[in-house]
Amino acid sequence: MDLQEYVNQFDSMTCIMSVEKNPDGTAGKIRIEVGNKAYLSTFEKQSDSPAMMNDGKGFIPGQEYTEYIPRDLNFEHFVCSSAVDKKPMHAYIHPDRFPFWFNIFSLPLNIDDPNKWYCTYTQELSAEASTEQMANLSAKTTSDVLQTCIKLRSSKNFLKTMDEIIHDIRVTCEASYCCIMLTDFKESTCSLLSEDIAEGVPQRSLKNFLDNSFINYAKSWLETIDGSNCLVIQDENDMGEVKLRNPNWYRSLKSAEVESIVLFPLQYNGETIGFIWATNFDTKDTDRIKETLELTTFFIASEIANYQLLQRLEMLSSTDLLTGVLNRNAMNNRVLRMVTGRERAPESIGIVFADLNGLKPVNDKEGHNAGDCLLKEAAMILKLTFVGCEIYRAGGDEFVIIALDKPEKELESLVDKIRKDSADPQNVSFAIGFFYDDKGGDIRVAMREADALMYEDKKQYYDRFPELRKR
Repeated sequence: MDLQEYVNQFDSMTCIMSVEKNPDGTAGKIRIEVGNKAYLSTFEKQSDSPAMMNDGKGFIPGQEYTEYIPRDLNFEHFVCSSAVDKKPMHAYIHPDRFPFWFNIFSLPLNIDDPNKWYCTYTQELSAEASTEQMANLSAKTTSDVLQTCIKLRSSKNFLKTMDEIIHDIRVTCEASYCCIMLTDFKESTCSLLSEDIAEGVPQRSLKNFLDNSFINYAKSWLETIDGSNCLVIQDENDMGEVKLRNPNWYRSLKSAEVESIVLFPLQYNGETIGFIWATNFDTKDTDRIKETLELTTFFIASEIANYQLLQRLEMLSSTDLLTGVLNRNAMNNRVLRMVTGRERAPESIGIVFADLNGLKPVNDKEGHNAGDCLLKEAAMILKLTFVGCEIYRAGGDEFVIIALDKPEKELESLVDKIRKDSADPQNVSFAIGFFYDDKGGDIRVAMREADALMYEDKKQYYDRFPELRKR
């Protein structure tokens, strides 16, 4: 077959790919044998297409594809599935290295060559995403993605829904583990949104590994993906590429007994807002799994971005302008989220009610400016004391501290310090009520208990200093 004559029959950008046959029957080097005029135009410097320049030499027939783009395991799998496994292939993707959406097709070619397998590779480019192309999926993939979309759009409990979706994805992938991790590269933070672990596997929760340095792992994943839209590791050969690009991550994967992984960045408005991945998945069904996640992650990223936007809007309306701590509206919203399940229940809750003593006499004798200064000083003391806790100005002279998953002894020592300092009326003084619950109780009950204890402490304070009693 005259490959050049054959490929010239295509109007769309098309080339012929070859895959070398290794002596042991495995796939070897992948080459671009020939290309039609439309495809070769992508190598011209003046072209608006994603030029893949070979150090300015342009296209050379029969060169390895890595002469033009960095090695891409997803691309290799796509070509091998078509050329070696004789499967028609289609994908609609947006590699990060290019400002284009790629609609790509590949058909196996039956060429009698003892040294190589062959396939066509056709690509169409568009600057904007096409919903029509996104919907051009297999029936099984369409069903899986549609179920995810229905759950996302009908959800009244975002976190619970994400748990269900991650479980569904893990089952679809027949994986041992699946999770979504959120990232904020500007603030250098990351957090676990949801995870699902198969029964009977030794996989530990990501919570055991997340710390301030874990964001560096996430940054390295983007470098490992290297401009592709995802990373699919199916076997030890693929693992070798991870070992070469990211040895620290490779060692981490091996220590966790990860043999295969499919990882997608969650992209929204050009930013990476997180990652979704599944480990030890069914590699016999890689094509469908990749196709499903390529579209599913598009919708998941959008919903996560909307969820985060609502949280930011809540935060903007939640600050007390005088003291800089959170306001009563923020406290009510926080409690509501916990009560309704919009936030995960903590293992323990510590509630501290701190009512500022003596504010009214200061306002009456020295004016409200002096009273405002006293409130600011009180808020600063609480912020410096209860580091890592949520501090709210619940009203006038009343502050509430919510401490989640903090050891009881640690909080008791902080409360004792405030009590000791408050014993001197010359200092900024608080009436304190403290309640701790590590048995999964209702936060509203904990707040009522702390409030009652605070009023008892307030009564004792004014019994000692009746001259400071409010009038």
